[in-house]
Amino acid sequence: MRMSPRRRRKVTRVVQYVVLAVAVLLVATLADWGQLQRQFLEPSVARRMFPDLITTALVNTVIYTLTGFVVGLVLGLVIALMRLSSVAPYRWLASIYIEFFRGLPALLIFIFIGVGVPLAFPGTALPGGVYGQVAIALGLVAAAYMAETIRAGIQAVPRGQMEAARTLGMSRTLAMRSIVIPQAFRIIVPPLTNELVLLFKDSSLVLFLGVSLETRELTKFGRDLAGETANSTPIFVAGLCYLLVTVPLGYLVRRLEARHAKAR
Repeated sequence: MRMSPRRRRKVTRVVQYVVLAVAVLLVATLADWGQLQRQFLEPSVARRMFPDLITTALVNTVIYTLTGFVVGLVLGLVIALMRLSSVAPYRWLASIYIEFFRGLPALLIFIFIGVGVPLAFPGTALPGGVYGQVAIALGLVAAAYMAETIRAGIQAVPRGQMEAARTLGMSRTLAMRSIVIPQAFRIIVPPLTNELVLLFKDSSLVLFLGVSLETRELTKFGRDLAGETANSTPIFVAGLCYLLVTVPLGYLVRRLEARHAKAR
């Protein structure tokens, strides 16, 4: 007897629940929870991480993320305006920059900043030491993505806004700065917040710059302590710290997107 579509959907749903329950049961019964606890949740090892985990590693991670975000936002705005420019060479340069830095892994950018720049300019150092290197490396990568986001936001602003501003006697530059760009940023707040989450995770690449004890971020801090203790608890705790920041930011992104969708 042929099942109706409603009956078929119900049976499919039941099968999915059964498969999920069997998978959870297998994991619960076959996993060595005692070994996992000793390797990833050892209280004595976790206690060794404090207070340096918060006062050094987490603080440095936040600093790297925010400085990289600011550099990327400023540079991304410039590139977005170049991308929309009526001057063809500006558009070409902006397009080349975006494709170049979006096409390369962020790791290669960090290596280039840490190794290539000192070789290319011997005797000179970036301001801020490791903090300056990370800000520039993260900023260069973030700018390529932010530029496209900002460009899309500017183009999403109704053209009548620019025309009305020009009718009032504003120059194109003044209208763009005071009318169009502020409206564009209200539109692109959710994707920019999402970019902040990505930068927070990409800050872990700082370990390839040869950081000191004072400039370690969460991943490097957890990795070093895991090597000293021969235990993976520091890495697990460092991962929890990432989640404590990225999960609320992800929730904020969803809330902003929902609010923007309602405002349309």
